[in-house]
Amino acid sequence: MTEENNVTVSARMLRDWFRRDVEYPLARLVGGPARLKVIALLASVLGLDSADKATVGAVAAQLEKALHIGNVEVGLLVSASTAVGAILTLPFGILADRVKRTRVLVWAILAWSLTMVLSGAAGSYTLLLISRLLLGCIVASASPLVASLTGDFFRPGERGRIFGYIIAGELVGVAVGFLICGNLAAWYSWRVSFWSLAALGLLLAGVIWKFLPEPARGGYSYVPEGAEEVPSENDIDASQPPPQARREDETVCEESDIDEQWKRCHVTPHSDQILHDDPTSMSLWQAVRHVLSVRTYRTLILASALGYFYFTGLRTFAIVYMRRQFDLGQAMASTLSVGIGLGAVVGVLLVGRLGDALIRRGTLTGRIWTGGLAYLLATAALLLGLVCHSLLLAAPLLFLAAAGLGGANPAVDAARLDVMHSALWGRAEGVRATLRFALEAGAPPLFGYLAGKFSHGDGMLQDASRAVTKGSNDATGLQMAFLVMLVPLLVAGLIMLLRTRRTYPRDVVTTITSEHASRDPKL
Repeated sequence: MTEENNVTVSARMLRDWFRRDVEYPLARLVGGPARLKVIALLASVLGLDSADKATVGAVAAQLEKALHIGNVEVGLLVSASTAVGAILTLPFGILADRVKRTRVLVWAILAWSLTMVLSGAAGSYTLLLISRLLLGCIVASASPLVASLTGDFFRPGERGRIFGYIIAGELVGVAVGFLICGNLAAWYSWRVSFWSLAALGLLLAGVIWKFLPEPARGGYSYVPEGAEEVPSENDIDASQPPPQARREDETVCEESDIDEQWKRCHVTPHSDQILHDDPTSMSLWQAVRHVLSVRTYRTLILASALGYFYFTGLRTFAIVYMRRQFDLGQAMASTLSVGIGLGAVVGVLLVGRLGDALIRRGTLTGRIWTGGLAYLLATAALLLGLVCHSLLLAAPLLFLAAAGLGGANPAVDAARLDVMHSALWGRAEGVRATLRFALEAGAPPLFGYLAGKFSHGDGMLQDASRAVTKGSNDATGLQMAFLVMLVPLLVAGLIMLLRTRRTYPRDVVTTITSEHASRDPKL
């Protein structure tokens, strides 16, 4: 009885500590308990997928030994789920615009968890590869559903900051995959690593089912500062205008009231792109055609895809590069890679907030400026860090590069919502994710191929695989591959600043006009 009492007291003390030192400070940071709940759950969805991809890399040595495979086969395990995600993301985008998104998310996570159990039980590489193909389900569903839900839960003027918090979950997932799942594989087996992720997925599905209600679309379910409960579509009176639809004679005093700021700029919308009818009923072809007709959206999805392309290649071979370039052991290289990766967390938390602050101060293209400059900062820091042979000099530069790579994402994500009608967010994100996942799937083999070329291999993928695992020239090969592939990252920053900055204002005003016109056909 005494032991049971001790356990109860310890559990109560742990709960009180968590609430006092973790939950309450985070709630104050993001604006209240309800906001923290939404952000934490959406961040966990992205974190689950990134933890899975990182786990494959963390347990690569065990997989190669157990299944008698090489690095190329390990890379295909990651590319397989990403490629399926590229194919299925548009159908999930359609669902995101037409059905209850939270329920689709729950069922997708449950299917993902079941498939993860099968991955852990796979007795051959073929079965493991098949299970990875099935895992593309969560890859396909996460992006359009999370983007659409974020747009309906949070106001336009704060979405850069909110996306920063949510994307941080993606980066925390990488750390979980490297450190926790990697250690589980070392202590037990690679199967336990996959099963632990399956358990987390089942837990997350249950929490989302119980605590994340479906929001009303079109700005009716914004979660106010200090709210205790998350509003749902059942709590909304659809006969009343949404919170952001203010009268002309009202005083503009809230950061979220972006419409009035744009009106004072006297920017003319694109008359041929104004939507006068609700685009929910658009066919897939009509929706895709409209999404791609928006100039800013085209360049934003290209910039985002190029950024993720480089990040994926870097993440795949970072530990191998750190070991060979600086003569480190596996544990030290893994720990150092996670430490440098924390720069990305810092970046997503700061850059998104900076873009919102610029908007509040009247620089309405603030998100474009911060996103483009973040890509250029990452390019410059990587260029300097990769040519350094001293770890003391390279580490802070690579940390800064990670901050730029990560920091560009919340600004770009928020800007994409700014230029797209809310009823098209899911399908628009599906278009964006298709390109992103296609480039992500090709990044590991392409980086490996270039590493093999620069390591004086014959250019075949198999030789590239050997080049990044052994041999005297593998560090030089990877170094040159990383440097050459900085060109797409540079292009991402330049098109943001040179092209998107010019097209963004008119596309935002066109979207605002479409939102009002589709609610009131007389406009």
